[in-house]
Amino acid sequence: MKKKRPTEIFPSRLRSTREKRALNQSELARRAGLQASAVSQFETGTRKPSFDNLRRLADALDVTTDYLIGRVDDNQASAGQDQLYRNIDNLTAEDREFAESFIKLLAKKSQNRRQ
Repeated sequence: MKKKRPTEIFPSRLRSTREKRALNQSELARRAGLQASAVSQFETGTRKPSFDNLRRLADALDVTTDYLIGRVDDNQASAGQDQLYRNIDNLTAEDREFAESFIKLLAKKSQNRRQ
């Protein structure tokens, strides 16, 4: 399989993520505060987004900017995950351990519900 060039990754990931979220270009544009024509141009690769627009698109799709631009391959990457760790450096070591234990407990509880 031919590896995609970095300039091809963003348009492809933007389109596939939008489609996985069952959004059309107009709906994504509305959520991101952009014009539908801009989303179309981003997906065809005829226009590159500014950093602000990249961030808006990532937020609207609930993924990280790193995923959209191809720096990470985890298609489950979520902007919400970043928010969980935003203030981690402000916690004491004891509080970090507590938070980690609590998150593991919630993940296990969620996994048990799915089974």
